[in-house]
Amino acid sequence: MNYEVKDLDLADGGARRIEWDARQMPVLQSIRRRFEQEKPFNGMRIAVCLHISTKTANLVLTVQAGGADVTVCASNPLSTQDDVAASLVAHHGVSIYAINGEDEEVYKRHLHTVLDTNPVLLMDDGADLTATAHIEYRDLLPKIMGGTEETTTGVIRMQAMEAKGDLAFPVVAVNESDTKHLFDNRFGTGQSALDGIIRATNTLIAGKTLVVCGFGWCGRGVASRARGLGAEVVVTEVNPVQALEAVMEGYRVLPMAEAAKVGEIFVTVTGNRHAISGEHLGAMQDGAILANAGHFDVEIDLVALKEMAVDVQPMRPYVEEYSLDDGRRFYVLGEGRLVNLVAGEGHPAGVMDLSFANQALAAEYIVSHHEELENRVHTLPRDIDEGIARLKLEAMDIEIDALTGDQEQYLASWR
Repeated sequence: MNYEVKDLDLADGGARRIEWDARQMPVLQSIRRRFEQEKPFNGMRIAVCLHISTKTANLVLTVQAGGADVTVCASNPLSTQDDVAASLVAHHGVSIYAINGEDEEVYKRHLHTVLDTNPVLLMDDGADLTATAHIEYRDLLPKIMGGTEETTTGVIRMQAMEAKGDLAFPVVAVNESDTKHLFDNRFGTGQSALDGIIRATNTLIAGKTLVVCGFGWCGRGVASRARGLGAEVVVTEVNPVQALEAVMEGYRVLPMAEAAKVGEIFVTVTGNRHAISGEHLGAMQDGAILANAGHFDVEIDLVALKEMAVDVQPMRPYVEEYSLDDGRRFYVLGEGRLVNLVAGEGHPAGVMDLSFANQALAAEYIVSHHEELENRVHTLPRDIDEGIARLKLEAMDIEIDALTGDQEQYLASWR
């Protein structure tokens, strides 16, 4: 076993937190018990590139229970929980390469180290592992059965690869499952992004004007939770349908150039670069708080902000003050990276139970069907998606109705 973590002495604390979240992830635990019996990954090398959190640890242990030899690295340099990484090494023998705060060079080295193990399946979040394999490990590609992708940003990258004919193996877009994006993106991001902002700044949300940049499922969640905390929510969008939906939901919709003038807190969730550009920064008022809840640190134009600033000072953990020559001060949270994972603990375990059930079952689906899957982006079959929902409802002791035979016949008849 090889590893690179911050401190193995942190392992016991990490173990307790992993166990705490395991109790809130009944669907994943039921899959883990089945995997222990059936061993769907027996003898396979699986590479995992996800945020190293208590929730991810439970996914890794589920895949390991299925017989896999798992090697893990972080999908973000600032999202690793060092005690969790230590516990996976010390208590479960997992080879893991992740240290909170690792620089770009170390981050890339860890990606390479994981791929050097010659995995046959990739589990990714943001597509850095998959992209690195396609660029630097061409000889490995024919041996890879497939991959899974966790998040919107990664799915966009995979779809771009497919469109250009560059995708060398099938990928299951976990994010496209209803039991992922309708819950993780909306309820998970909505709660955890606001939690990260509050932890970092201790600011009162009530009475503030909060600008949500992007009204996809993540943006819907952030807007909903911000309004619930008493904020006046402004939405910016490029998609006319989603902008119209935001209007119908009662939010104020403005172009970013106008929203920049009135916003006090900004949250980017677009999956694109420069949702907040240098031009927008020029229009913002003193004291603006800038947070990103998208996967990569490109949504806020930090290069332009650094060029505008005459001084940059740390004010609190994960809060940097940028002072401009005209006296205005802006506050960037978590270096523009995922605020919910940098300044907080990420999504609650109860919602990641659904997301990581999708990850585990997507990996099993690829192993069972890779020979018949084309090299493109796939979604999990509907019956697997609905099966996850049923398991969650059962765990919550909630019963639902079933169609009668007469009702099924009625729905199936065009007459």
